[in-house]
Amino acid sequence: MDRKIRIGILGYGNLGRGVELAVKQNKDMEIAAFFTRRDPESLKTLSPEVPVLSIDVAIDHKDEIDVLILCGGSAKDLPIQSPEFAQYFNIVDSFDTHANIPVHFENCDKSAKEGGKVAFISVGWDPGMFSLQRLLGECILPEGKDYTFWGKGVSQGHSDAIRRIDGVADAKQYTIPVDEALEAVRRGDNPTLTTRQKHIRECFVVVKEGADKAKIEEEIKTMPNYFADYDTIVNFISQEELDRDHSGIPHGGFVIRSGNTGEGGETKHVVEYSLKLGSNPEFTASVIVAYARAAYRMAKDGMKGAMTVFDVAPKYLSSKTNEELRKNLL
Repeated sequence: MDRKIRIGILGYGNLGRGVELAVKQNKDMEIAAFFTRRDPESLKTLSPEVPVLSIDVAIDHKDEIDVLILCGGSAKDLPIQSPEFAQYFNIVDSFDTHANIPVHFENCDKSAKEGGKVAFISVGWDPGMFSLQRLLGECILPEGKDYTFWGKGVSQGHSDAIRRIDGVADAKQYTIPVDEALEAVRRGDNPTLTTRQKHIRECFVVVKEGADKAKIEEEIKTMPNYFADYDTIVNFISQEELDRDHSGIPHGGFVIRSGNTGEGGETKHVVEYSLKLGSNPEFTASVIVAYARAAYRMAKDGMKGAMTVFDVAPKYLSSKTNEELRKNLL
């Protein structure tokens, strides 16, 4: 076997810890370094043998890392960090603001091509695994409709966006499918549904002392790309209640393609892909780590520029040989 793929982890929140755990499950990989904006001496990881370094010196270590995984938030961190580091590293990020993916892709593509690197963006389960299912469903059943439902579960990106509002100390946001809409799709009714008809967003928010709750609630409910298009419920609770009742990070959802075949379209088909995740960040991290392997291999094959899950032959994701894949999985 070739030497192990050397992974750098930038950021050590829930996603960074998930990446650390995922790398430990992949025998062809190892963690080369952690990079943080915090005081490196203060960061305690599950891998005490791996150096923890300041983000300020990350570029100095570019020759020691095969793929740098960026574990920051989509609201503020990744739009800056991904294009910056894509010039020096093969990267993978989990940018999940769907409306801004085209611009983020262009920024990372320019930077990665300048540096001769591969930059995977928007890797996870949505965007990511769900994106692939939408593509496959559309290709196989061209006469039909796609439906995506998320939850019930905690959205990391939306929770992070709330926490960045002035006066907010902590927050969790749950995405909840509207049952009536989900059942109509499963029946093959092919309903036309607005964003508001498909999901509810429920927020549990801890505020700092003296904060203006009315102002915070208004800012949440009118936040573009996150809450403005949804019926949003805001609950203000104590830190103790949040810690007690909302400590987990479950999630999941459904991608459904409802379509017709046959002359006149008289034959109905419903294809459903579902996820029930005990930990959103741990599953997202596991997807990211598989795509880090693809980034490493595609870079070795001379590819460069920004990529998404649509650009990868599945064999690049696996640690198995092509022969093993044909024998065991085909």
